[in-house]
Amino acid sequence: MSKVIADISMSLDGYVTAPGVDQEHGLGIGGEAIHAWVLEEPRSPVDEAVLAHSFESTGAVVMGRRLYDIVDGPNGWNDDVGYGHDQNQSAAPPCFVLTHQPPAQVRLASRFRFVTEGVAAAIDQARSTAGEKDVVVMGGADVIDQSLGAGLVDELRIHLSPLLLGGGTRLFDLVGPTRLIQREVIGSPRATHLTYEVVRD
Repeated sequence: MSKVIADISMSLDGYVTAPGVDQEHGLGIGGEAIHAWVLEEPRSPVDEAVLAHSFESTGAVVMGRRLYDIVDGPNGWNDDVGYGHDQNQSAAPPCFVLTHQPPAQVRLASRFRFVTEGVAAAIDQARSTAGEKDVVVMGGADVIDQSLGAGLVDELRIHLSPLLLGGGTRLFDLVGPTRLIQREVIGSPRATHLTYEVVRD
């Protein structure tokens, strides 16, 4: 059965980007290290399997406007790199972008759909497209926090990178008390992949 999964990489001190995020530095200055488990080659077999499984089980993606502006920008996604990084982009799922105002121009128009009615509407539209596959809320931090805070997430996946950034964009700043059940822990030299069930009271 389809699930809504919040999935994001994070530093050990709770940051999902380094300071200095802009069009040139989508993860902040030095923030690529958070995603070393995906970006650095060769990948470990563990990291490769985690990435491939997530890509194959994803039917639709939800993201915020700030993240969209980076991935559709000149240094963002292209025909070879996108959701799932270097997975088969011809099979990549559609992305639903939560925004107040759709952009006037879209570079990768076939990949994106824009939702102005709020995070619940974006997840509903993504779910209607995903079929039996999962809806993945990939970020940024604000959209994941909104989704968790509204009780819309079934599962939380954190890819915990072994580094301390000391600043940047924090995760969970907007989320109140939330009960989680740890379901899986998978380790590699570049990340600890944590899966939690979100308990809805």
